[in-house]
Amino acid sequence: MFCFGEYLMYKGTNTYHINSVEPIEVFYKIRTDLEKLKYAVHINKIIQDVTQENQNCYNLLQLLLNTLYTISETDKNLDLVLSVFKLRLISLIGFTPKIEKCVNCGKKENITSFSIKDNGFKCKECNKQDTSAIAMSKSTENAIKYTLTSPAKKLYSFSVKDESLEEFKLITKLYFNEKLEKEYKLEDLF
Repeated sequence: MFCFGEYLMYKGTNTYHINSVEPIEVFYKIRTDLEKLKYAVHINKIIQDVTQENQNCYNLLQLLLNTLYTISETDKNLDLVLSVFKLRLISLIGFTPKIEKCVNCGKKENITSFSIKDNGFKCKECNKQDTSAIAMSKSTENAIKYTLTSPAKKLYSFSVKDESLEEFKLITKLYFNEKLEKEYKLEDLF
């Protein structure tokens, strides 16, 4: 598990058979830290749920590899890594939230909340009409924008303060679960 490599396979009558493997990256440090392993297993489960065999999913593979590398080789906050992964993944599979302006009135100023129901940012005035909208700080707004627009290789090159991280985690979790119509919980391995 968690070994990226070049596999030479041949198709049998019902299954594929591996002829040879050349490991490229084994993400060894994930195996030596139970907390990192827990997050990596959770991410792997999500990827298995949203992909199918023989599907062309280069962007998803790139996201998965960048995420596993970040978990393995850095000391980034794992909750931040998971939230960034979920938001970027949900965008890649077709559920990109509207983040350029308010989803109701189109204003670009005074953005204060994220609407799960309306799939994007809302301004202060429109927020009053949506009781399900989640209040967010400017830092959380910037984290969401960066996650959705940054180049793949720089996806994890930012951090947020604790209060913004909590907002970011909540928004990402609720939006992700709503769009996939399933609740994903980070479970203990043992």
